[in-house]
Amino acid sequence: MPTFPKSVCVYCGSRDGTKDSYVNAAENTGQMLVANGWRLVYGAGDVGLMGRVANAVQAAGGQTFGVIPAHLMDWEVGKRDLDSFVVTETMHERKKVMFMNADAVVVLPGGAGSLDEFFEALTWRQLKLHEKPIFVLNIDGFWDPLLTLMTHVVDQGFAGNDILSYVQFVNDVPTLEATLRSAL
Repeated sequence: MPTFPKSVCVYCGSRDGTKDSYVNAAENTGQMLVANGWRLVYGAGDVGLMGRVANAVQAAGGQTFGVIPAHLMDWEVGKRDLDSFVVTETMHERKKVMFMNADAVVVLPGGAGSLDEFFEALTWRQLKLHEKPIFVLNIDGFWDPLLTLMTHVVDQGFAGNDILSYVQFVNDVPTLEATLRSAL
């Protein structure tokens, strides 16, 4: 089994979304991780963008580390054919195990769960609990409202400008790859 010196935690939807570009970005992200020798750390689902990233990594011969809480095994179709497969009791444990086993965080399009994961990683960074890079893959402007919200929070005095420096928004997988390479 090859060794992978760096791991990238990918937060993304358990659905495909409405645009083919989201699916393509997920599959391209998986292929890009393998091309750089990085291990995928993710939520262990075999549905939506989660499953697409993992399947792309596996098809390209890469290494996968999945973490899923027991109560989501059926709902997210726990992907048991991963290199590492961890079942936790709670969602909080899932997020902690995923985060602790990664060197960087990437957020693809997703819903409330992806936002929860993103904001926890961002909050931990703000509180100086880590210095891991956080990247948001803003395919077709999907995350533009998130950037607007974050800017609004700063403008209204509820966070300092530094919070914006903890996250890098990128618009495509090649740019994500370049920024990850510089960060890792």
